[in-house]
Amino acid sequence: MHTEPAPPGLADNHYSGGPAAQAAPGPGALDELVETMARVRGAVESVVTGRPGLADITLAVLLAEGHLLVEDVPGVGKTTLAKAIARSIDCHVGRIQFTPDLLPSDLTGVNIFRTSSHEFEFRPGPVFSNIVIGDEINRASPKTQSALLECMEEGQTTVDGTTHQLPRPFLVVATQNPVEMEGTYPLPEAQRDRFMARITVGYPDADAEILMLDRQETSAPLAHLQPVTDGRSMLRFSGVVRSLYASPSVKRYVVALVGATREHAGLRLGASPRASLQLLRAAKAIAAMAGRDHVLPDDIQRLARPVLAHRLILTTEARLSGVTPETLVDEIVQRTPVPALEPADRRQF
Repeated sequence: MHTEPAPPGLADNHYSGGPAAQAAPGPGALDELVETMARVRGAVESVVTGRPGLADITLAVLLAEGHLLVEDVPGVGKTTLAKAIARSIDCHVGRIQFTPDLLPSDLTGVNIFRTSSHEFEFRPGPVFSNIVIGDEINRASPKTQSALLECMEEGQTTVDGTTHQLPRPFLVVATQNPVEMEGTYPLPEAQRDRFMARITVGYPDADAEILMLDRQETSAPLAHLQPVTDGRSMLRFSGVVRSLYASPSVKRYVVALVGATREHAGLRLGASPRASLQLLRAAKAIAAMAGRDHVLPDDIQRLARPVLAHRLILTTEARLSGVTPETLVDEIVQRTPVPALEPADRRQF
C-alpha cells in the first residue's frame, strides 16, 4: 500500500496540516476569528430561522475539525442547514444522496482504465471535498456507510490499495431521519463515535415560521447566500482553536464527565476516550467564538449533550422506562462537581 496526494484538480483545496497550521496565533488572530464566525453565523441564521444556538454548535464542530450528525424529522431544515454552512464558506463542496443501492466507490472514487494510455486513472468521488453533505446517511447499506470510517477518522481514503489524502479542512455533515425506519440501516457504534456532535434542528416557533414564509415566498434564501470566508481561513482558525488553553482542572472535569457515562447503571455502553478528546476540542472552539483564550467548565457543560448523548447505549430497563441518553447526560452533568478555576487556569496570548 502506498500514499498519493489528492487527485489533480483538487490541489487548490488541499491544505497542509503541518507545522504552519499549528503555529501560535498572532495578536489579532482571535479577534479575526470572532468577527469572521459572527458573519458566518449571521449568514446561516438568515436561512435557518428561529433556532438560536444551532449555528454555534455547527460552527464549533467545523472549527474543531470534527464531523456533524443532524438528526430530526423531515422538513425542519436539516439539509438546508448543511447547505447554508457550505455556501457561507468558499471551498469545494460535495453532496451525496444516500440510497440502498449506493456503492462505496460512489463515495470514494474509482480507477478507470484508459485505453489511449493503457493506464488506470483515478476518478475521485464526492468525499474529495472540503465539506461533504451526506443526505439521509442511514439509507445506505452498512458496506457503503463503512466507506466513510477511514475518511472521517484519518482524512484519507484507500482505493484499490492506494491511499489518497483528502483535502483540508474536511467536514462531513450527515443527516438522518429517526422516525421513518423502514428501509434504513442504523449507524453502527463505530461510525456514530466518529461524529463529534449530533444536533436536532427542531420546529421553529410561530413567529420564526412566519418569518420563514415571508423570506421564502418569492425566492429561496440559499440562492442569495454569499461566501463570507474561505477554506484556507477556516484551516487557519482551526489552528487558533487548537492553541487555546485548557487548564488541568478543566481536563479532569472532561474526564470525570465521560468516565461517569461508563459507570452509570442505566447505560450499557458509555462514551469513549475519543469522546473526551472531541468534547475538549469543541469546547475550545466555543471559547474561541466567545473571544476567550481559555476554556471554562461552562463550555464543557454546554456541549455535553450534543457531544456525548449519541455515543451512549441504554440498558433495556432504562429504555423501557422512557429514559433518554440526553436526560442521563443532564443527570451526570448535574451531579459531577464543577472545578473551581484559579487565576493561573487562564492564559493570555
